[in-house]
Amino acid sequence: MRLIKYAFLAILGICLLTIAFANRDIVTLTLLPANMAAFAGVNFSVQVPLYFVAFGGIAAGLLIGFFWEWLRETKHRNEASRQRTEARRLKREVELMKSRKAVEDGKDEILTLLEDQASAR
Repeated sequence: MRLIKYAFLAILGICLLTIAFANRDIVTLTLLPANMAAFAGVNFSVQVPLYFVAFGGIAAGLLIGFFWEWLRETKHRNEASRQRTEARRLKREVELMKSRKAVEDGKDEILTLLEDQASAR
């Protein structure tokens, strides 16, 4: 499995390098269209290789997707947390009921604890 993972990463790296070498042309990215820049009085532009634009778009899409998924899963994480809390509460309640029953039956509390530990194993 590890070999397949490394082979996939190597092929992906070769593909990305090929794309980068094929798209080395310099492009100009401007913040605003010419008409809006003249109206606003701000015209920020930068010149970068074309593959920066492509890889930047991919990276931005991945980050947006990860964030969106994290937000979507919030309800599932909250439900899991609630269930863990409920399970702990119920476990404490069962232990309390066992100790009360042992006291009512006249058993020694220490022996009851030892029996509970032995049954848990």
